[in-house]
Amino acid sequence: MYRLVVDLYPICRSITGDGLRASLRRLQQEAPLTIHEVPSGTQVLDWTIPNEWNVRDAWVANSRGERVIDFRRSNLHVLNYSTPIRCTMSLAELRPHLYTIPEHPDWVPYRTSYYKEDWGFCLEHRRLESLPEDRYEVVIDSTLAPGVLNYGEYVLRGATAEEVLISCHCCHPSLANDNLSGMAMAVTLAQTLARSTMRYTYRFLFVPGAIGSIAWLATHDEVVPRIRHGLVLSCVGDRGPFTYKRSRRAEAVVDRAVAHVLRHADVAHRLIDFVPYGYDERQYCSPGYNLPVGCFMRTPHGRYPEYHTSADNLDLVCPKALAASLDILIQVVALLEGNALLVNTNPKGEPQLGRRGLYGSVGGAAQLPGFESALLWVLNYADGRHTLLDIADRAEMAFPAIRQAADALLGVGLLAPAATDTPATGGALKASR
Repeated sequence: MYRLVVDLYPICRSITGDGLRASLRRLQQEAPLTIHEVPSGTQVLDWTIPNEWNVRDAWVANSRGERVIDFRRSNLHVLNYSTPIRCTMSLAELRPHLYTIPEHPDWVPYRTSYYKEDWGFCLEHRRLESLPEDRYEVVIDSTLAPGVLNYGEYVLRGATAEEVLISCHCCHPSLANDNLSGMAMAVTLAQTLARSTMRYTYRFLFVPGAIGSIAWLATHDEVVPRIRHGLVLSCVGDRGPFTYKRSRRAEAVVDRAVAHVLRHADVAHRLIDFVPYGYDERQYCSPGYNLPVGCFMRTPHGRYPEYHTSADNLDLVCPKALAASLDILIQVVALLEGNALLVNTNPKGEPQLGRRGLYGSVGGAAQLPGFESALLWVLNYADGRHTLLDIADRAEMAFPAIRQAADALLGVGLLAPAATDTPATGGALKASR
């Protein structure tokens, strides 16, 4: 995952254009993504697909021809979606088009102007303060013209048509944690699931922020009703504790699944309620859809000082943090796959487990072993109304122990799938912990 972040880091991405396409093509080397096109001017819900933006070069040069701001040094130096310009002006004329972060004078900010035509440069505040009065050549060699918006999609078919949506944004330029960590995580999770037999169908989306998810929602009315669970992945590579933002529903199965896994993984974490700003979860959770889609992060956007600056670089993303994030996600998927609604086939009294080889032969122990305790919890609450996740939470036991007990009871005929549930799969995907 870290090597993929390194490969993608230099590319100048935006919500449209060659950089976005190049990034999606790089992801195609990892998983068989389909790259879709939506033409400029297309109406998608209340939005219109904008013109396509591409930038080849940009600079501000002093009267000696020295580039004092240079796109070739960092693609963050250009206000993303800047209109083309070529002229000479004074420092006073240039200043309104320059963006800095005074409190972090050595960092370059990331700024955009997607839906209002403008131009500008971003630079270190210390550099701005050092610029003398002079005549400056200002060049942004860009195009803003009708084209297409692209997004990537990979559908991994499972045993049922019910879907789990995994979405990440892929529209930022050289920002490692906020952008690339989510892309690397999503494609690696797709690779992992492709090696297993899955109950759900998994749909991976690599979309430009906001406009990409809106375009997908506007063109997939037939798919939306099949989405049972969903996660937006972002900022998953830094060293901060895990953060999970619940879906608008607050108590959707995916919300409870992530909370359960984080609690039993014994890792530092925080659960926060849904708010209508952030990443693409706010599109999937908009009231007209209200999908069960949460957002899985480490340090949330805007909560770490490097956010949307040049300091969100390759040093901020940690390979061990990426690996730990992937491990949690695999456990969440294992829970979603293994969760089921089951019925005790011998509900009157406690069935004799010993003669079925499921219970110890010596009685009188003060504390039941975990497996035997899990057997009793499952038998008592497998009444067609409580899922295995319900039982795990009620018993305060980790889900794998409950699933293991359920598999054992299914194996001897003491449990059966409830009539209203998708047949249990036995949790084919093994969590890595």
